[in-house]
Amino acid sequence: MPQLSSFFQKNQFCILVEYLTSLNEIFAVKTAFAGYPAVMTLADRVHSDHDMAPLEASKRYPNSVEKVLHFAGKGRDIQDFELFLQQAKAANINNLLLLTGDKLKEHHDGKDGAERSRYLESVNAVMAAKQFGGFCIGVAFNPFKYVEAERDAQYLKLHKKIKAGADFIITQLGYDIDALKQVKAFLKRHHYAQKILACVMPLSLARANFMVKNKVAGIVITPHMLKVLADEKQAGLSERVYLRCALQILMCKQLGFAGVDLSACHKPEEQMLLESYIEQYRHLGLDALESLWMSLWKIKTGKEFIPELSSFSRQPSSSQMIKYYQLHLMHDALFDSKIAKGVGRFIFKAPFWERKAAAKTLLKTEFISKHSIVGCESCGHCRLGDTLYICPETCPKGLANGPCGGTSLDRCEFGDRECIHSVKARLAKAVEQTQVLKEKLIPTVPIEVRGTSSWKNWYLATEV
Repeated sequence: MPQLSSFFQKNQFCILVEYLTSLNEIFAVKTAFAGYPAVMTLADRVHSDHDMAPLEASKRYPNSVEKVLHFAGKGRDIQDFELFLQQAKAANINNLLLLTGDKLKEHHDGKDGAERSRYLESVNAVMAAKQFGGFCIGVAFNPFKYVEAERDAQYLKLHKKIKAGADFIITQLGYDIDALKQVKAFLKRHHYAQKILACVMPLSLARANFMVKNKVAGIVITPHMLKVLADEKQAGLSERVYLRCALQILMCKQLGFAGVDLSACHKPEEQMLLESYIEQYRHLGLDALESLWMSLWKIKTGKEFIPELSSFSRQPSSSQMIKYYQLHLMHDALFDSKIAKGVGRFIFKAPFWERKAAAKTLLKTEFISKHSIVGCESCGHCRLGDTLYICPETCPKGLANGPCGGTSLDRCEFGDRECIHSVKARLAKAVEQTQVLKEKLIPTVPIEVRGTSSWKNWYLATEV
């Protein structure tokens, strides 16, 4: 049994110490951190799309060192992941953190002649890893969402990740303790047994400014937080960065988290300073820790960690509702009924459709009829019935099962549109179809069917 699984089973609070492969260094790996068991975790392509792969970087360290490897689906497909699983198993790697990943630095939208960048969704990666067997599977979750539809979409996808087979959860980096309490309450309310860890980082002014300037996906840094950090630096109180991190770690332990994922703390002197603060304050109870935390952050209203909200909480438009009901009726009549399935199978089994000219005409007809209505891109594996007739291909990452963690106040990480998953979550509530977004695990699109007719593929794959 992997050590990490053993820690979880024994309810031992543990610390995952995260390293970036882009640093291109060999680190002294800790097996204990401030008295807690420690595990090495290797992040995937954080600084650039061409960072050394975590699996390759893991070879620098002995097999006896417990490791968690990140796998980000950006720019990868299911075949890439299946190969990774084989290689990880051969290397005796048992612990995985499966992510969709943030936006590729060299993302292609397909409009410049280059092939569109694809992203393997974390839900599909979990399904594949579970089927392969033998892995302790982690997923990411971002609880730091402050608009209703955006928050609902995140939690709906978490249901899917758990249903797909996730063994543990790691939150996005964040400093809103109330949001961390909410996800713990969510797991308890739904009787989920998965262990959860919080991502923490000693937040310096330089790091906070970098995140804001570069709009690091999914991380909330408010003006209030920046001012506190700037005032501390000016007053020569920069070590409070590590004190706050220690307090957050200890609060997470008191709140029942299984551990933390410690980011940006790979230097020995930084680790020693953080450990000293953990030792100094570990005797405090939750109330005392929270009181000190709020004092250091100068919290008065409780909203200092929340971004300024615009008027995003709204109902679906009448046109969105009408479009949903019309497409739902059409889908039931033309694709889901027994008669439609039988007729469709009879038509498309004819040899005529094997001709190149016929296949090309069919594909063009389907594209023309669907593109202007739902944004169809001829994926060959239509999922509209499972996505409330909002095409997954209109998400820049092509995500069907739900959002990534990089949205901000309902806006897509790419910044040029509203997140389609927020639109879906809002519509689902209005038409009472939330269960579809919560329970339906949508498989990845097979590479070989892209650019073929989903109509033909649907009927020929459907049993009457």
